Amino acid sequence: MAQQSMNAKQTAEYLDMSVTRVYRDAPRLGLAVYKFGAGRNVKLQFKVSDVDAWARQQRLG
Repeated sequence: MAQQSMNAKQTAEYLDMSVTRVYRDAPRLGLAVYKFGAGRNVKLQFKVSDVDAWARQQRLG
């Protein structure tokens, strides 16, 4: 079965971004985020299909 979600670290590696930027900027950049927990213990999950769609929208030209 193919992986359907990624955590923040996996998403950062996939997009060649820092983990800090993923945590800080993902919602502002329009990347769909699924949050589990609250405060300092929050865990972010991203659907692979959402990340792929977002990356395609970022293309220039």
